[in-house]
Amino acid sequence: MDLRQMRYFLALAEERHFGRAAERLHITQPPLTRQIRALEDDLGTPLFVRTPKGVTLTEAGQALLAEVPNLLSLAQRARDRAQRAGAGLTGQIDIGIFGSGVLEVIPRLLARFHAERPEVRLVLHNLSKAEQLEALRERRISVGFNRLLPADDDLVIETVQREPLHLAVPADHPLAARAQVPLSALHGVPLILYPKMPVPGLAQRVLQALAREGAEPRVEFEVEEVLTAVALVAGGFGVCVTTASSAHLRLPGVVWRPLDSAHLHDIELSCVWRRGDANPVLQAFLEVVRAHARDLRETAAAAQAPGAVSGSEPGMAARGGGKTKGPARGRRA
Repeated sequence: MDLRQMRYFLALAEERHFGRAAERLHITQPPLTRQIRALEDDLGTPLFVRTPKGVTLTEAGQALLAEVPNLLSLAQRARDRAQRAGAGLTGQIDIGIFGSGVLEVIPRLLARFHAERPEVRLVLHNLSKAEQLEALRERRISVGFNRLLPADDDLVIETVQREPLHLAVPADHPLAARAQVPLSALHGVPLILYPKMPVPGLAQRVLQALAREGAEPRVEFEVEEVLTAVALVAGGFGVCVTTASSAHLRLPGVVWRPLDSAHLHDIELSCVWRRGDANPVLQAFLEVVRAHARDLRETAAAAQAPGAVSGSEPGMAARGGGKTKGPARGRRA
């Protein structure tokens, strides 16, 4: 039996007349007759009794009629689900997230995607940079978000947005009195270094920039995630250079100040995925990310127009991928 025979059988069983059933199916009568005979041959039993006025169902025909509508309904449901999955409207996407990225932009992207495709299940995995890259190569996640990713031939990296760096300062620290803190002012100041990673990242950039500006900080802690870093600032252990989005962590006793440096610039948040991955759910998600990036570019262009307050957050630009490591914990340096 095939679905076409099921549809032909149902039409004839309901119309009880070959001519009317053929008209309903938008075919001529001979193909309908052939398909019904083929179905009866396949089942090895007559389904209809032919009469001068049309047809009536046999016992076998009655039994089949009880099942066919459900079969056709299930087939249509399967067809619809397959088509929706092929269009990226259903399914699941596994997303690698990290520290400060979940404080602002990633939740907005997830909310926008969920609003557009509510039937897609979003599964989040809190992973370090190295863990995200490993999970991508092992196909345990489809896309990850991170910063300062070096190029990789197997991966595609697109910058989602850039954001300035800020300094988290204990509220009673002398630097808290400044509207903006020059990086050179961190000379001799206790520093909480974030994130602690085995390959170059923000922490290494901060140290390099300090050295170029002739400042020698006193590293008190090295930690692997932003909440620990800001909590240590709240405890008065030192200051921490991190992204502006980290200021969403409103811990008591911490103030946030813009950082001024000729050698330490805005930092990008990027998304990364496997090169050549045509998964329709992933592609739909990337469209949402790119739309977010376009919105940022338009906002930046409007802000830079004559008479507007300047400011920018450039959007997505493709390049390659990279590697790092580790869950959060602090240690005394």
